Amino acid sequence: MVTTSTIEQIKEKVAKKNIIFQRKLEKRLINITEISNDFGETLTRVDGEIPVDLKVNKGDRFLFISYEQTRYTHGIHKYPAKFFPELPRWLIKKYTNEYDIVLDPFGGSATTSIEALLNRRNSISVDIDPFAQFLAKVKTTKLNNEELEIFTNILIKKITEFRISKDLENFIPEFPYRDNWFNKDIIYELAYIKKSIYELNISKELQNFFLATFSSIIRAVSNADNNCTRTVIRKRLNKQIYPTLALTKFVENLLLYKSRIEEFNKYVPENVFVEIPTDCDARELKYSENFFDFAITSPPYVNAVDYPRTHQLEIYWLELEKGSLTPLKKKHVGTESVSINQYKKLHYIGIDEVDRVIENIYNVDKRRAYIAYKFLIDMEKNLKEVYRTLKNGSRYVIVIGNNKIRGFTFESWKYLIYLAEKNNFKLETYFGSEIIKHFIKIKRDERINTDWVIILRKP
Repeated sequence: MVTTSTIEQIKEKVAKKNIIFQRKLEKRLINITEISNDFGETLTRVDGEIPVDLKVNKGDRFLFISYEQTRYTHGIHKYPAKFFPELPRWLIKKYTNEYDIVLDPFGGSATTSIEALLNRRNSISVDIDPFAQFLAKVKTTKLNNEELEIFTNILIKKITEFRISKDLENFIPEFPYRDNWFNKDIIYELAYIKKSIYELNISKELQNFFLATFSSIIRAVSNADNNCTRTVIRKRLNKQIYPTLALTKFVENLLLYKSRIEEFNKYVPENVFVEIPTDCDARELKYSENFFDFAITSPPYVNAVDYPRTHQLEIYWLELEKGSLTPLKKKHVGTESVSINQYKKLHYIGIDEVDRVIENIYNVDKRRAYIAYKFLIDMEKNLKEVYRTLKNGSRYVIVIGNNKIRGFTFESWKYLIYLAEKNNFKLETYFGSEIIKHFIKIKRDERINTDWVIILRKP
């Protein structure tokens, strides 16, 4: 049972978190210094806001220290491999004007669109994944503060009235291994929260905000490892799951996210749109030629993050998909869901340096070689589409790192430059952005230490 006293303790905890966060924001200063990394390489460290006029030479290396990864609606729901907000903000300000239209063809959880919106730019966030589409819509939608306040309090009161009843069965989805992923107590608590949200007489926008908050606790209250790209149970972690955990975690996140969206609401301008299409793909953009003023993205890393698998529990509880997620996985760029008929023979891109790497991988692992090949084929389709839909003289910024496939370094950023130039883009410049923190655990030999920022221009 969650008591009124427990609720008050949670409120105090969230209030302290907000105070600490605001103090950190107040103390942040723009500071630029020269440093060296562990390999003796010289880097430029930039703390906080990145100056629009920051000087960048081809091949420079930077260490950007972000202070705003959980500010505004950026802090709603964990999502792997996100932009840190200062990077797209800087590039949007540098290369666009107010009310221009910005595209992110691999929009994910909408970091680009949030920054575009707050800086008076229109934007379109494309993603093939229904969970990303759902989350992006929530994070870019201004809510009515009065409605938010009233129904947050009503929902919290409902949490204190939790009881197991027969009608909760209607809110428990069927999905593979459900009873392994979740303890029985937690299943009923999640069903109760979901039922309570759907019973509220509220706008669809507010309902989705509450459902996103609900979704944000699902991995934490499951038996799965919280910090892994694959949804797996690791008994050695001895994860502590106990009755009322889902209820109290939901209240905590609800209060925290409420404060984030209230701050977001203050800065959302009028007459600026965010569009999140549900029938669009980075490889087939349903927009006319010369439509966009700027494009920026961080595409999936080949062989790195399986997004449907990462979010499978959330997808099932939100009932965005049912049964096997393989059909959804196959739609993703960088997918590992490929068939033996696809990879039983060696495929070439047609660029000598790239083909040598793919052939080396093929000699060790035919499947991984095809995954690498398919990633580049899909990215070339994206480059063609972005080129078609960009206005002349506009830029496409791609942020991507290298990774290792069966012991071979796969330099994705270099290969994308080759493909971009092959398809009429001009390389304007490129620079490195060191990565200092991973939200998701990745095998040591597959970790990405540097993102490369490629700035392409359509002549």
